[in-house]
Amino acid sequence: MSRIGKKPVAIPSGVSADIANGVLTVKGPKGSLTLKLADEVTYAVEGDTIAIKPANDGRVARAFWGLQRTLVSNLVTGVTDGYTKTLLITGVGYRATSQGANLKLQLGYSHDVDYAIPEGIDIKTPDNTTINISGIDKQKVGQVAAEIRRWRKPEPYKGKGIKYRGEFIFRKEGKKK
Repeated sequence: MSRIGKKPVAIPSGVSADIANGVLTVKGPKGSLTLKLADEVTYAVEGDTIAIKPANDGRVARAFWGLQRTLVSNLVTGVTDGYTKTLLITGVGYRATSQGANLKLQLGYSHDVDYAIPEGIDIKTPDNTTINISGIDKQKVGQVAAEIRRWRKPEPYKGKGIKYRGEFIFRKEGKKK
């Protein structure tokens, strides 16, 4: 039994949810998000909650139960509060600047890296070594953060690179004489 799936998703005031043609649409103050519904699970909008239940007692239905409840919860949180990830840049000469629809990264390569900011994502650089990524879609915010981090992952000897705020980088000892 799914402990997560048993709890219905609360719909706060100012947010509306609608199920039509196998698609759940959630609208709120920050925008609108949709989710294609899985056939293994049944969904019901009951007043100010969304209830998710498995369609049958099969193993696949029970596996989808908690996942689909979490995805629905992420939609509701996204349209009300949104999601934010913060990246920190460490290294001499490493910096980032947000220029319109592009993020310009200087990461020690012979050229600057220009990252095109996807639609629905807002990137701010409060200073040269901090990148704030925000949006309403949790998956898209995490994907953009991972793509930016991939340009220069933190290395274990000096700790140089792009890391998530709060991430611990295991440091290694250098070569001994």
